[in-house]
Amino acid sequence: MRSKKSAAKNLVYRSKIAAVLHQTAQDFHRAGVMSKRSMREFDESCLTPIRHFKPKDIEALRKREEASQAVFALHLGLSTNLISQWERGEKKPSGASLKLLTLVDKNGLDFVA
Repeated sequence: MRSKKSAAKNLVYRSKIAAVLHQTAQDFHRAGVMSKRSMREFDESCLTPIRHFKPKDIEALRKREEASQAVFALHLGLSTNLISQWERGEKKPSGASLKLLTLVDKNGLDFVA
């Protein structure tokens, strides 16, 4: 199980300002000044939303990053076959894979390398 501190380090924010505001809100929540519900709503507004990708979007993202399916898969820690299946629409990314694709879309492939 990850500690709350290590989990917080892995958060991806919409902007640097959102990161600072979120940290302040977390401090308020820990101090009992902000309710759990308000903190949850604040989380949703500050954190990068997960985007859902269509097969053509995944291929376009990979090509934008000038990566072959093999290189793209290597950076994401996935198999080349899975990338190919996503691009053909045979399978759909979900969970952590969607988060990785969203991060690559926002920050570039080197961000997850």
